[in-house]
Amino acid sequence: MEETAVTSRRGLMRGVAGAVGAGAAAGTGTAVGAGEARGQATRTIDMTDALVFDPAAATIPPGTTIVWDNVGSIGHSVTAYEDDIPEEAEFFASGGFAEESAARSSYSAGDPDSGDVAGGETYEHTFEVVGQYDYFCIPHESAGMVASITVEEGAPVEPTPEPGPSLPEVPDSARTLTIAVLTAMLSTLGLAYFFMKYGGDYDVEEE
Repeated sequence: MEETAVTSRRGLMRGVAGAVGAGAAAGTGTAVGAGEARGQATRTIDMTDALVFDPAAATIPPGTTIVWDNVGSIGHSVTAYEDDIPEEAEFFASGGFAEESAARSSYSAGDPDSGDVAGGETYEHTFEVVGQYDYFCIPHESAGMVASITVEEGAPVEPTPEPGPSLPEVPDSARTLTIAVLTAMLSTLGLAYFFMKYGGDYDVEEE
């Protein structure tokens, strides 16, 4: 990799770290079902049509499974910077590539085997080795779609938030009845106002 490209990439990563902060939490990993079966924590990172990973910085404990979820319609990749992950860690990339150069040269929009994660699809990886992992989206790297994950002992495991209470659905018949009652009330009020204003105010001509 040329020196100018490395400098540009590291500049992008410093910008991400400064904007989001090293303590931001997020993530997901190797296979959601398998991770939950082993009692691993699972976190989700969204990939959006705004060309960002959300959140762009995550701090997780070892053994956490990160699931990248494409919540938009534009295809993305999840590709590690080979020189910017812990030395003992396994390289990761959507498409299952073993090295960064292979992932870059093979990527083709719309082809999942090339590492493209289409809208509505996910990619998952489990992080075991402590350290910082920088990664990017191949087609949108130049647009700043880069992010980082920090794996550290003792990092909090955030539970999946419970869904909020849902409002009960109102049956169509109840809505129709409510509209009818309101219409009747408004009509009655209108008639009452008319009679109060004009009902006793007639002039009678004397013969």
